[in-house]
Amino acid sequence: MKTRTPWAWIPTLYFAEGLPNVAVMTISVIMYKKLGISNAEIALYTSWLYLPWVIKPFWSPFVDLIKTKRWWIYAMQLLIGAGMAGIALTIPTAFFWQASLAFFWLLAFNSATHDIAADGFYMLGLPTDKQAFFIGIRNTFYRIAMVTGQGLLVMLAGFLEIRTGRIPYAWSIVFLVLTGIFVAAYAWHRFILPLPEEDKQRSNVTPRTILLEFVKTFVDFFRKKGIVAALLFMLTYRLGESQLVKLASPFLLDGKDEGGLALSTSQLGVAYGTVGTLSLMLGGILGGIAIAKLGGLRRWIWPMALSLFLPNLVYLYMAYALPDNLFIVSACVGFEQFGYGFGFTAYTMYLMLFSDGAYKTSHYAICTGFMALGMMLPGMCSGWIQEWAGYPMFFLWVLLCSLPVFCVIPFLKIKKDPE
Repeated sequence: MKTRTPWAWIPTLYFAEGLPNVAVMTISVIMYKKLGISNAEIALYTSWLYLPWVIKPFWSPFVDLIKTKRWWIYAMQLLIGAGMAGIALTIPTAFFWQASLAFFWLLAFNSATHDIAADGFYMLGLPTDKQAFFIGIRNTFYRIAMVTGQGLLVMLAGFLEIRTGRIPYAWSIVFLVLTGIFVAAYAWHRFILPLPEEDKQRSNVTPRTILLEFVKTFVDFFRKKGIVAALLFMLTYRLGESQLVKLASPFLLDGKDEGGLALSTSQLGVAYGTVGTLSLMLGGILGGIAIAKLGGLRRWIWPMALSLFLPNLVYLYMAYALPDNLFIVSACVGFEQFGYGFGFTAYTMYLMLFSDGAYKTSHYAICTGFMALGMMLPGMCSGWIQEWAGYPMFFLWVLLCSLPVFCVIPFLKIKKDPE
């Protein structure tokens, strides 16, 4: 029981890590749009769901101190399943908006905690020489979770909407399916996860030493060279995308009289959830190859920043042309998502290089907190901007918001890429 083949647990563990994230960030937006919530309310309140990932660095030391990583994985998967069930049961009620949001927030908190435990367990449960190889495997199954969530499950909701004529019922079934998946994940991982000797509760650590190390970690982070430019980069690199991602699904679903493309739920699952996600995966893979094999981050940061900016033009085109052809819409969404996947590679690579040092793991967690903050704050006001300006002007605004990072990049201190 101390060792298991990594193929038995890494794919399922990272599938379970990706699924609640896509439920919180994407499925919630689509569901609330279908249930009649306004764009402004959707963008504001679902953006608040980023908060657990923003503040994740503040409680990650306690996950390391209390119990084992293995225990945290079990506990969080069971609580995530309970949160999914809570959402499923509250959707048909008259107070679904407030109640389901509360369950989504708990789901986000449990998902962020699961991320901490799963990533820590990955390093403990695998020999060092195998960790590099399985990074690609874990990322692939994380993306498969995205295809499952915003592709297959959204298409299932669309099918049930048409078959039953009851939108709340359709989405309740989807979240009951998610509940079943996480009950199964809990049972599987309780049986299959290895028992590495290093994964044990730490006994030689006191609250005082944790606090001192915690403070020292943050002080060391903010003393890094080039910290101001680095923070500006973290907050502005996805300034446009942070707003686009909140309104992409509502735009595709809204009727033509509201300036949208009037896709059905199932068509959205095809265009955005399947074609878009597969294009995102392909862009990310090619971006990783480009940085690793063709010159490193210093060479690719400008092209990748442009690849995040230029494909957003397709949404401006769609807002004016309002194409009816699902193939054209899917191609446009796929092009934008490919550019996002390719460009996002530079962002994650920079965070890894900037985090390098004595507190690499903790500093990377802090960087991801700023990354989530850069998504949360602009996303909160994006719905209000769209309702005030309309879709064409909103997508023009997204393009303008993508420009500030080009003023920041010349001031970045990029360390030499790892060999």
